[in-house]
Amino acid sequence: MSASLAELAPRLATVPASFRIVPLDAALGAVVEGFDVRNAPVGAQLWALKTALREHHILVFRGQQPDDAAFLDFTSHFGTVFAPPRNAPVLGSDPYGAAPDIVLVSNVDDGLLGNAELTAHADHHWTPQPSSGSLLYALEIPATGGDTTWFNLVKAYEALDEPTRREIDGLQLITYNPFLRRRHPLPGVAGVPRYRTPDIEPLTPWVAHPLVRTHPDSGKRLLYLGEATEVEIVGYDASRGAALIARLRAHLLQPRFAYTHRWQVGDIVYWDNQATLHSRTAFDPATRRRLKRISLSGSRPF
Repeated sequence: MSASLAELAPRLATVPASFRIVPLDAALGAVVEGFDVRNAPVGAQLWALKTALREHHILVFRGQQPDDAAFLDFTSHFGTVFAPPRNAPVLGSDPYGAAPDIVLVSNVDDGLLGNAELTAHADHHWTPQPSSGSLLYALEIPATGGDTTWFNLVKAYEALDEPTRREIDGLQLITYNPFLRRRHPLPGVAGVPRYRTPDIEPLTPWVAHPLVRTHPDSGKRLLYLGEATEVEIVGYDASRGAALIARLRAHLLQPRFAYTHRWQVGDIVYWDNQATLHSRTAFDPATRRRLKRISLSGSRPF
C-alpha cells in the first residue's frame, strides 16, 4: 500500500483483511485484491479505490464475473455513464448520435474495433466534456496480441524541460473527431493527417481544450495530447505547430511513462481517462477478443 493509501488505514479497519491495493512496478497502475465487483462495497473501500485511482490512474481487478447489471451497478459508484453529444460521434454511436451504456469492444459478434493496432489516445478527447474514465471487462482474450498500454500524462508533463513548459502552458489544442474524419476522408490522401494545415477544411463541430490540462481531482498538470489524432494548436503557424506536436508526441510515448497490460479473462481495468492515453497491439483476426466497456461522464477540461 502506498504512502497516501496508508493514511486510510483507520477507515479500512472495518473491511476484510484480504482487501488490498498494491501498486504496480510501473509508471502507473495498481492491482486491487480481495474485492468482488458484484458485492456492494463499503464506504471505506470506495474511498480507498477513488484515492488509488487519483494516485495511480489505473486500477486492475482480477478474476471478476459480473453480468451487465452488476457491471453497471459497480461503475455507478464512480459516476454516471458517459453520454456523447448527438453531433459528436464516438465509438458505438448509432446514426442518431446515441451510444449504448455498455460498448462491445470485440472482433466478433458485431463488436467494434476489430483486430488492428490502435494508437495511443484518450477516449472522447474531441467532445466538449470528455469522459472521466472507462472500465473495460475481458470476456475472451487471444493467446497473443491485443495487449493494452497506458501512458502517464502527468509524469510526461513533469518530465518536460522548463523552456518547453513555458512554451506550451496556456496553449489551446483542437483535437478533431476521428469518426467524423472517417465520414469525410481527404481526397487523394491515405490515412488521417496528424496535424491540420490551412489547406484542409476543418471538421465541424470542433472544440478546443488546453494542451496542458489540470486534473480536476488532484490539481496536477498533464500533457493532454494523443499519439496520432488530427490536431491543431489555436493561433499557431501550421509548420511550427506541427513540429511542436511531433516533439511532444515523441516525448510522451517513452516507455518510462508506460504500463503494458496482458489481459486475462475476468480482468476489469478502470482507468482515469483524464490523465492517461491507451493503445492496443494488433492480434490474429482468426482468434477471438471480446471485452465490454463502460465510460463515465466527465467535465470540461481546464
